[in-house]
Amino acid sequence: MTIEWHHTAGEDFSLLSLSGHLGPEGAHRFTGAIGWVLTRGTGPVIVDMSGLRSWSANGRLAVIEAARRLTAHGRSLELAAIPADDSLVPDGDCPPITIHTDLAAAIAEHDAHNRRDAGQQQWRTNGWSG
Repeated sequence: MTIEWHHTAGEDFSLLSLSGHLGPEGAHRFTGAIGWVLTRGTGPVIVDMSGLRSWSANGRLAVIEAARRLTAHGRSLELAAIPADDSLVPDGDCPPITIHTDLAAAIAEHDAHNRRDAGQQQWRTNGWSG
């Protein structure tokens, strides 16, 4: 089992929504999705995890590596609705990762709620059902 992803490039941030299980296979796919987001968006990257059933240690490490990769490109990583079965505990040299309780809170913080549909482009994997 792996993840499916959906990317929306907004004016002020990018939104990457995930579904499935972020395990060893999913970690590789997530890394590819982060590369996609880097070339097709600007600003912080919000990862909506509300569709994830679970994530493994490999998945959490992939998220930490994504934060480092985004920081190297002048962007930040934010997580919305992390799976309840575990938490993210980055090591000491990890860039800050903002964690929101849900996607609505993340979007509200970026003051993008009313502009969410303006100027967006979307991409998704074939299996995305959301």
